[in-house]
Amino acid sequence: MNHFLTAEHYVLIDEVRDFATKHFDFPSVAQWVRDGGITDEVVKAFVQLDFNGFGVIHRRGHTHYDMLAQVLVLEELARVAGATLPFHIDFLHLQILERFAGPQRVDEIRTQYHDTGRLSFALAVSEPDGGSDTAGMKTRVRTEGGRLVMRGQKMFVNNGEFAPYLLIAALDGDVQSAEGKPAFSFWMLPRDLPGISVYPEAKIGQRMLPFANIVLDDVEVKEEYRLGDVEFGFGRLYQLLEIGRVFVCATALGEAQAAMEDAVEWARSREAFGERVSDFQQIQQMLTDMEVRLTNMRNLVYQAAWEYDNASHDRLTVALMKRYVPAAATQVASDAMQILGGRGYTREKRVAAIWQDCRGFQIAEGTDQVMVRIASPLIMRKYDRPAEAQD
Repeated sequence: MNHFLTAEHYVLIDEVRDFATKHFDFPSVAQWVRDGGITDEVVKAFVQLDFNGFGVIHRRGHTHYDMLAQVLVLEELARVAGATLPFHIDFLHLQILERFAGPQRVDEIRTQYHDTGRLSFALAVSEPDGGSDTAGMKTRVRTEGGRLVMRGQKMFVNNGEFAPYLLIAALDGDVQSAEGKPAFSFWMLPRDLPGISVYPEAKIGQRMLPFANIVLDDVEVKEEYRLGDVEFGFGRLYQLLEIGRVFVCATALGEAQAAMEDAVEWARSREAFGERVSDFQQIQQMLTDMEVRLTNMRNLVYQAAWEYDNASHDRLTVALMKRYVPAAATQVASDAMQILGGRGYTREKRVAAIWQDCRGFQIAEGTDQVMVRIASPLIMRKYDRPAEAQD
């Protein structure tokens, strides 16, 4: 039992486990990795789950998301599949849409997602010269000769080749923010607009998430493509990106748990030098350290989600979680590979692919080093002492 979880949470986990066990067998997952995506049948079945009444995806009058429930869903899916699935991205992108777009557009896209399991848009924020430095983006919209024109480049756009719309983050060259800088807003552009070019990005892991590079070359846009008000602050976007960090850590945790289970099963069943591998002291130490990491990872992820659900969100909690969890997950997967020996380095087993996926999470949604940059001043502030206490 975990002190963050209620009996209702365990019912939710059982429901998701039944779904995942039915659909995410090893041959199917391997095929989806080769194909770069999950079948329509499976994603449609996912959004039709009841989720034991929790606000995992908005429906039936839900007015808020239950983040701990979302985390449990993502963790269990990743654990059973032993792979990075697209659902954590869907969860984040829906919340970004809901925070920036008007109710009518949100309802249209969310209804389509509930009906098909597919989001109709791909989010484009990162740029070649500004990955974690979102405020350094250069993509810009400005009025030229009576036309609104967008120029720039986006990269690491999940599903950018296939989604019919692109949700582009851009600076507004016609409007200044309160700080005297160009305002920032989102634009929902049809992917087939003249001037938009899309190129696939090859990466070593997370291959069910097809990334693309988007080039925006004198793209004429309409004011109606803009989401919501003219000016948005980066602060609102940063808040939502922190939610994305919780989701990627939940996925990394699930994959690390899968690697642990594979390592234990191998050590229990494999013999060498006349003994079970699990009886070797060095293997016992590795498994013990792996379990310690998993326990710490789970506590950090659940704590961050619980704080969101209880209106006590702490940026330091999220930064510490993102700093620790992906790196710890990568180490767990690496140790699992070592325990499996040569088999662990083949495609016959999934632990090598898990290692690649988890290693990517040390970069995605803010690198390990950026988390230190965020956490350090918050730590200093946490330990500030009143002047009288320092005398």
